[in-house]
Amino acid sequence: MMSSRVAQSTLRATARQFAAAPRAAALNGARTYAAAASPDTKPPIALYGIDGTYANALYTASAKASSLDQISRALATLSDVFKKDTKLPAILGAPTLSMSDKTQIIQQLQRVAGGPGKDDILKNFLATLAENNRLSVLEGVCEKFAALMSAHRGEIELIITSAQKLDAKTLQRLESAVAKSEYSQGKKLKVVSKINPDIVGGLVVEVGDRTIDLSVSSKIAKLNKALTDTL
Repeated sequence: MMSSRVAQSTLRATARQFAAAPRAAALNGARTYAAAASPDTKPPIALYGIDGTYANALYTASAKASSLDQISRALATLSDVFKKDTKLPAILGAPTLSMSDKTQIIQQLQRVAGGPGKDDILKNFLATLAENNRLSVLEGVCEKFAALMSAHRGEIELIITSAQKLDAKTLQRLESAVAKSEYSQGKKLKVVSKINPDIVGGLVVEVGDRTIDLSVSSKIAKLNKALTDTL
């Protein structure tokens, strides 16, 4: 089991790597970090961007400490908080946050996520984000860590985007239909429901790297293009 000091060292080393060259880290950091990990702790899929780099670092540290499931549950809880509190991203990204503010935020986030946990990995991770002025990427880290865990469990995400919230029965019917199709690739589906009023109506269904756009907004765009090309 990895000590909290080693876990924090791993996260800090990764943070320093792209703090010195943020653009390079955003493009190559995830791949570089994953390559350095052992087979048992290597992230199962390649992620990119600052949030992807941090998600990879957290995954590796959690895997070494045998606490992937615990950290996954904690981040899922934080992800729900972001969905309920739309002002939270702006608060975390505020450039005027003092170290005292950041300390209080970390304590609150940790409390919401379920306490210190095993080896204080989450606490150390949040501290690393704060020290590098990266608390604003936490929401993205939660999403990308969930993607890593889905891959780790052999799942494939079924993302269903609608203009309004869909009921459980409709989501179940969609999941069943996709599970029977070639789009599921024979893997267990993890349903992720998203709401985007901009699509007006209909659905946008994403399975792995495939997208089925049945939204009203897409149909309107195609109609506008057809009219423009005709004129």
